Amino acid sequence: MEDDETPPLSAEESLSLIARQNERMRRELGASPARLLGVWAFAWLVGWGLVYLSDASHAKPLMPGWAASVVVAVLFVASIVYSIFYGTRVNRGIRGPSQLVGAMYGWSWMLSFGALTLINLRVMALGKLDPSTISLLWSGTSLLVTGALYLAGGMLWQDKLQYGFGVWIIVCSGASVLVGVPGNFLVLCLAGGGGFLVAALVYYVRERRGRPLGTRRR
Repeated sequence: MEDDETPPLSAEESLSLIARQNERMRRELGASPARLLGVWAFAWLVGWGLVYLSDASHAKPLMPGWAASVVVAVLFVASIVYSIFYGTRVNRGIRGPSQLVGAMYGWSWMLSFGALTLINLRVMALGKLDPSTISLLWSGTSLLVTGALYLAGGMLWQDKLQYGFGVWIIVCSGASVLVGVPGNFLVLCLAGGGGFLVAALVYYVRERRGRPLGTRRR
């Protein structure tokens, strides 16, 4: 008697299926990764650019440091709100493995940055660090976690662009520490924000050409 049961998918086939389902839902709902990355590109380019230009080491700072910090906070809060809206829109209507993977990946960002904040605050309290070291600590660790999460996303959805972007952000994390203050803010602005912008443009071009995102040519 023949076995009519469908054989289980391999790990690669399962990941490929998840990637295709997510891409189809993004197209149907009009949710574009280019828009999300563009929002973060704007936040990083403008926010960290203002912080760099407002640093007290400059002969004529653009604005008070506290004002630049407020602008960064507003831009990042707005970007986070949009990211939540984007994630909710993409996951609407998705069921099964894709929904679970998307939810777990979203929570990974919140958990990772929550833990990073607690660790950095504790290190600051114990180490009595000077302001320059604190600045390097936050820029380096934040970029490192961001890059690692993009690496994970690239692996989950078999998206080479997302994986490569994660590699770039991790390189930026090391560079931000090596250049010191206020050069780390320039790295965040030009390398980090510029990386978001380039990724957004590549996704936009792919969408215009109708090529599914996260897929590989056979």
